[in-house]
Amino acid sequence: MKKNYMIEDLVNIIRLNKNKDIKESYTAFLINSGLTKCISKMQEEFEELKEALIKNKNQTHEAADLMYHFLVTLEASHVKFEDVLIELNKRTKQSGIEEKKKR
Repeated sequence: MKKNYMIEDLVNIIRLNKNKDIKESYTAFLINSGLTKCISKMQEEFEELKEALIKNKNQTHEAADLMYHFLVTLEASHVKFEDVLIELNKRTKQSGIEEKKKR
């Protein structure tokens, strides 16, 4: 039986792979290509997910691609996923409507 990966597992895999040889790791290739490349790839994957959702085809595959590229982009920009989780946790203490009013 295969292990069910959690997002934190994927974050750890990205962190391990980012320093590998760029010829052996797509993650290393992306991160070493720079933040602009990572953002561009994430935007491309978002567009592919939008199309998949509209066409009701390959949604899960495209969602997984976007999630991976989102996490790679965070890593490339030195934004810790754990900090994103902390921010999301803070937001559970109030409604989204209240939070938006405070901006």
